[in-house]
Amino acid sequence: MGKGIDYKAAGVDVEAGYSAVKLMKQHVEKTYDKNVIGDIGSFGGFYALSNDPNGDVLVAGTDGVGTKLKYAFVADKHDTIGIDVVAMCVNDIICLGAKPIIFLDYIAISKLIPEKIEKIVKGVSDGCVQAGCALIGGETAEMPGFYAKDEYDIAGFSCGVAKRNKIINGENIKEGDVLIGLKSSGIHSNGYSLVRQIFKPDDKAIFEYDDELGAIPIDVLLTPTKIYVKTVLELIKEVDVKGIAHITGGGFIENLPRILPKGLKATVNTKSYEIPQIFKVLQKRAGITAKKMYNTFNMGIGLAICVEPKDADKTIKKLSELGEQAVVFATIEKGEGVSFI
Repeated sequence: MGKGIDYKAAGVDVEAGYSAVKLMKQHVEKTYDKNVIGDIGSFGGFYALSNDPNGDVLVAGTDGVGTKLKYAFVADKHDTIGIDVVAMCVNDIICLGAKPIIFLDYIAISKLIPEKIEKIVKGVSDGCVQAGCALIGGETAEMPGFYAKDEYDIAGFSCGVAKRNKIINGENIKEGDVLIGLKSSGIHSNGYSLVRQIFKPDDKAIFEYDDELGAIPIDVLLTPTKIYVKTVLELIKEVDVKGIAHITGGGFIENLPRILPKGLKATVNTKSYEIPQIFKVLQKRAGITAKKMYNTFNMGIGLAICVEPKDADKTIKKLSELGEQAVVFATIEKGEGVSFI
């Protein structure tokens, strides 16, 4: 448990990621045709099925679980990691107001053990049930000598559909609007390269009660990512939702600006809700600033929904009826990026 262990020190160079996106952009864009809407950098990729302004648009997303898998390996627990891979895809798609309809998975494993694959796919199935989408196929690759013994990787792909004139893209967000945060179930599936420096997978202490955390670490670390699809689909029937951000890699600082028009920023009130204990423990033991925490983790808010101030109470009431814990945690102001008070 050293001091000053930030994400870069843990081996993840976020700046290199930005550079990679810039470099790949020219190659990605030469594949576009007239039906591609938008640009890389959104929470999903858009493909219009027609020129009809009221027509259907496919919204697709793909993702993995990352190094959270290390904890599944040491715990020999494989029946929830599939929920994570579904969540990482469908929570992105729902940000655009699209209903996920299909899902496919890819599992690459050192040695194919049918019982282990069954547990992994059970998790994927459970996640698809939570999201209301169909698991229509996948690929399982046995790769001896490539992955370490008893290890595997998993990724997923999902596609949803929305009406072109109903896409939620943040373009109508304006100064004075508010952001309502939906409580996360914990760390979700981002920041684990840093987490592993604090709660080392090979340390038996992660299976023992931690007084400061108030829990057994492995239970917290393997808590599945919350899936928000059905909540959002119900909410947008009754509330004018102007933008939705999935708080994943890059935390608040990277994800909130993705839905904001140029010239606007999100001002986050860090006292507006109770930050879960896991993030307090991580910050203390890593010895890093609050800003770095907000640039790495969801800090207890898994999804941010932008509405007009007049709709805030109605939105929170509806979310509560849907079983969510929600709070106004930020306002939209003139500026750029994210600021904190």
